Amino acid sequence: MRLHRLSLTAFGPFAGRQEVDFDALAAGGLFLLRGATGAGKSSVLDAVCYALYGELPGTRRANRVRSDHADPQCLTEVTLELTLGGRRLEITRLPEQPRPKKRGSGWTVEKAQTLLREWAADGDRGEPGWRAASKSHQETGEEILRLIGMSREQFCQVVLLPQGDFARFLKADATQRAELLGKLFDTERYRRLEAWLGERRRDHETAVQADRRRLRELVSRIEQAAGPAARPAAAFLPAEGEVGTDDGALTQAALGWAALLRTDAAEWAQVSASALTWAEARQLAAEHELTAQQELAGRQQRHAEALRQATELAATREQEESEQRRLTLAQAALAVESALRGRRAAAIADEGARAGEERNRQRLAALWDPAQAVAAPVELLAKVEGEVRAAIGRLESAAADERRGAALAADQRREAAELRQAEELAQEAERWLAEQQLAAESRALREETARAAAARAEQLSGRREEAEHCLAAAHRRDELRAAGERAERSLLSLQRVALTAREHTLDLRQRRLDGMAAELADRLRAGEACPVCGASEHPAPAAPTAAPVRAADERAAVEAQQRAEHEAAAAEEELTGLRVAAAAAEATAGEEPVAAIGARLDELTLAHRAALRGAEELTALLQERERLERRQQHYSTQLHENRERVAARTARLERLATERTELAERVAEARGDAPSVAARAERLGRLADALAGTAQAARAAEQAAAQLREAERELALTARNAGFASPDQAAAAGLPAEQLAALRHRLAERAAHRRAVQDELARPEAAAAAALPPADPPGAQQALRQAVATLRGAAATEHEARERRTALAGLGQQLGRLATELGPRLAAFGEISRLAQLAGGTSGDNRLKMRLESYVLAARLEQVAAAASARLVRMSGGRYTLVHSDERGPGSRRSGLSLLVVDAWTGTERDTATLSGGESFFASLALALGLADVVTDEAGGMPLDTLFIDEGFGTLDEQALEEVMDVLDGLRERDRAVGIVSHVADLRQRIPTQLLVRKSRHGSTLQLTGPDAA
Repeated sequence: MRLHRLSLTAFGPFAGRQEVDFDALAAGGLFLLRGATGAGKSSVLDAVCYALYGELPGTRRANRVRSDHADPQCLTEVTLELTLGGRRLEITRLPEQPRPKKRGSGWTVEKAQTLLREWAADGDRGEPGWRAASKSHQETGEEILRLIGMSREQFCQVVLLPQGDFARFLKADATQRAELLGKLFDTERYRRLEAWLGERRRDHETAVQADRRRLRELVSRIEQAAGPAARPAAAFLPAEGEVGTDDGALTQAALGWAALLRTDAAEWAQVSASALTWAEARQLAAEHELTAQQELAGRQQRHAEALRQATELAATREQEESEQRRLTLAQAALAVESALRGRRAAAIADEGARAGEERNRQRLAALWDPAQAVAAPVELLAKVEGEVRAAIGRLESAAADERRGAALAADQRREAAELRQAEELAQEAERWLAEQQLAAESRALREETARAAAARAEQLSGRREEAEHCLAAAHRRDELRAAGERAERSLLSLQRVALTAREHTLDLRQRRLDGMAAELADRLRAGEACPVCGASEHPAPAAPTAAPVRAADERAAVEAQQRAEHEAAAAEEELTGLRVAAAAAEATAGEEPVAAIGARLDELTLAHRAALRGAEELTALLQERERLERRQQHYSTQLHENRERVAARTARLERLATERTELAERVAEARGDAPSVAARAERLGRLADALAGTAQAARAAEQAAAQLREAERELALTARNAGFASPDQAAAAGLPAEQLAALRHRLAERAAHRRAVQDELARPEAAAAAALPPADPPGAQQALRQAVATLRGAAATEHEARERRTALAGLGQQLGRLATELGPRLAAFGEISRLAQLAGGTSGDNRLKMRLESYVLAARLEQVAAAASARLVRMSGGRYTLVHSDERGPGSRRSGLSLLVVDAWTGTERDTATLSGGESFFASLALALGLADVVTDEAGGMPLDTLFIDEGFGTLDEQALEEVMDVLDGLRERDRAVGIVSHVADLRQRIPTQLLVRKSRHGSTLQLTGPDAA
C-alpha cells in the first residue's frame, strides 16, 4: 500500500482545503510531520484512516470530523489517492453534516457520501482517466477491506504506529497483552472453540447426570410399583455423587432385580382374577333379591297411602264446592274490570287538566289584566296572543339598531386607543431618528480608526512572520558557523593525521627498498641459485643496515593512510555542507545579530498585538452599524406607517360618531318606557308565552271533562251486561290476579288428586300385594352390602395386581432402553471432558495450564518478539533482545504471554518494566515494527510502502537517536516511505523533507518544506 495524495476540506482543525503530496514527501524515503501542539498533526493521520474506513481511529473516535472553523457553505470532504494491490484508487468521503438551505432560511442535513474511483489506462474514449467504481458505503468498505486485508484496529496499530500504546503493551500484564493481540490477530475463533468445548462438556455432563437421575427415578418407581412386600432396591443404589465407572454394573443389577419383581406380579395377578369372578356371581344374586323385596314393599305402601288419601278427600268436599262458587263470580267480574280502569284513568286526567288550567291563569294574571286572566275564554286568549306577537315582530328592527349602536361604541373606543398608540409610536420613532443622527459622526470616526488598525495589524503580521523566519535563520546561521569552526578544526587535525600517515607510508616504502638487498640475501642458501644472478655461490651477501621492513608492515601503513585520508575527506565534505547551509541561512538572516533581530521581533509583536486590539473593535462597530441601520429602517417605516394610521383613525372616528347619533334616535322611539328594546321585547315575549300556555291548558281541561263523562256511561252499560246490579257490585266481586290464579290452581290440583287416588285403588296388583305378608327390604339390603364389600375387595386386589404387572412391564422396558443409551453417552462425555479441560488449561496433561487462545497468542507473541529483536539489537548497540516466556506466573496465574528483555552485557533476563525511558521507547518502537511485520504477514503479505510513527523521540539521547534513525533508514529499503510525527528539534536537521502544520485562530494549514517542496 502506497499513499500518493491526500486532500482535506473543513476537516478537524483545517478550515479550508488543504492537500498533502505524499509522493513528494516520500521521495527521500523519510519525512517529518511537525507543528505546534494542537495544530493538527494527528488529524492528518485521522484523515487517512477516515478515508479508508469511514471512521476515525479508536482512540480519537469521539473527535468531531467537521471543522469548527469552516464556512457553513463549505462541506467537509476527504479525498485519498493510493495504490492497493497494484490498483490506483481514489476514495472520497463526505460525512453526514448540516448545511444552509439553498432556498429560504434554516438548515438541512446533507447525507453521507462515498465515491470510489479507479485509474484506467484506457478510459471510455480510449484515453487514460479515472473510472467510477462504486458509490456505495458498504461496497467501498468491503473492497478496501479486501485489498488491505486488515481491519481498522489492525491498520491503526500497523500503519499508524502509536508509541504510547506499545510502551504500555511492553510493560502490561498478560491480560492486557491478550486483549491487544486478540484484536490484531483475530483469535476470537479459538475463544469460541474453547467456549464451544466447555458448553459441549456441560451439555454431555448434564445429559449423563440426567440419565443417572432417570435411572434412580426408574428404580424408585419400580420399587414403589412393586409394593412394600417386594424385594428392596437399596442394595442396588450407590451413594449420591459424580458419574463413575460402576454405572454399567448398576444398570445390569437393576435389570435382574426388575425381572424378579415382574414374575412375582404375574403370579399374584392370576390368583386375584379367580377371586374376583366368585365375588361377582355372589353380588349379582344379592341384587336380584333386593329388587324383588323393594318392589313388593312399594306396592304395599302405595295401596295403604291411597286408602288414607281417599278418607281425607271425602272430609273436604263442602269447602271445595264453596271455593268453586267464588271462582265463578270472580271470573264474571273480569268483564267489568277494563271499564273500571278506564273510568279511574279519565277521572285522574280530568283533575290534572283542571289544576293545570288554574296554574296557567294565575301566571297570566301577573302579566295581564287579572280579571280577564281568570275568566277570559279560549278565543279571547288566542286573539290577544296574536296581537302581542305582531308587536314583538315590529321590535326586531329596533333591536338590531340597538345592537349596532353598542358595536359602534366599542369600535369608537378601539379606534381611539389605536389612534393614541399610533401617535405614541410616531413620536418615539421621531425621537430615536433624531438621536441617531447626532451619534452617526462619532461612529464613523471610530470605524475609520479601527480600519486603520486592522490594516496595520495585517502589515505587521507579515513583517513579524518575516522577522520570525529571519530570527530562526540567524540562530541556524550562528549554529552552523560554530559547527563549521569545529568541523574546520577537526578537519585540520584529520589532515595532519593523514599527512603523517602518508609520510610514514613513504618512509616505510623507502626503507624497504633500501633493505631489499639484505632481504634477498637473507633468502640465499648455500648451493642454491641466486634469484637475481643465478650463481650458486654467495661470497658477500648484503647485511641489513637497520630494522627490516616487511611487506605486511607496508600494507598496514597503506591501510592506515587510506583510513586517515577517508576520514579527512568525509570531514571536508561535512564542512562543505555546513558552509553551504550557513550561507543559505546567512542569505536569509544577513549579518544582523540574533539579539537585534529578537529585539526587532519583540517590538513588532508588541505593535502587532496593539494593532490587533485596535482592530478587534472594527467587527463590533460594523455589527453595531448594521444593527443600527436595521433599527433606523424599522423606525422610518414605523414613523411613516403610524402617521398614515393617525389620519385613517381620525376620519373613521368621525364617521362612527355620525352613525351612532342617528341610531340612538330610532332606538329611543322604539323602546318607550323600557330600559332597552331588548327588555321590552323580552317582556312582550313572556306575555305571549303565558297567553299561549293558558289557552292550551283551557282546551286540555275541556277535553278531559268530556272523556270522563264518556267513561262513566261505558262502565254502567258493561256492568249490566255482566249480570251485576251496579258498577260497585261488580267491583266488590272481583279478585286480584294473584288470588284468582291461586284459587284456580288449588281447585285443579284437588280434582287431579282425587282421580289419582281412585286409579291407584282400582289396580289389581296393588290389592294382591296388600294380601301378602309385609316385605323385608332391609334384610335384602344388608345381604347386598356384604356381597358388594366382598366384590370391592376382590376387584381392588385384582386391579392392583393388574396395574402392578402393567406398570412393572412398562418400567422394565424404559429401564432396558436407558441401559442401551447410557453406555455411548458415558464414553462421549469422557472424551469431550478431556478435550475441554485440555483447551481450557485445567487438564493435568496441560503442563503450562495454558488456554487454547493463549497458546495461539503466545505463538504470535513469539513471532513478534523475534521480529522486534532484529531491530532492537541495532537500536541498543547489540545490548538488548526481546524473548517470549511461557513459564507460569506466581501462585495460580497461568502462563503464555510474558515478555523478558535479555541484557547481553550482563547475560541476564529481566522484566521489561525495568527499562529506562529511552530504552522503553526504542524497545516499544522495535515491538511496534515487529508487530507490523507479523500482522502484515498474517493479513496476506500486503506490502506496506507507507508507515507513520507518532511521537516518543524526545526520550532518546544523541547516541540512541542515531541508532534508531539507522533502523528507520533501513525501513526505507524496497522503496518504503516512513513518516515521523515529532516535536524533537534534532529531527528537523536530520530529516530535510517536512510537512509543517501551522495553527491559527482561523484554522490550521499545511505546508511542504524541504528539497522537494514546490
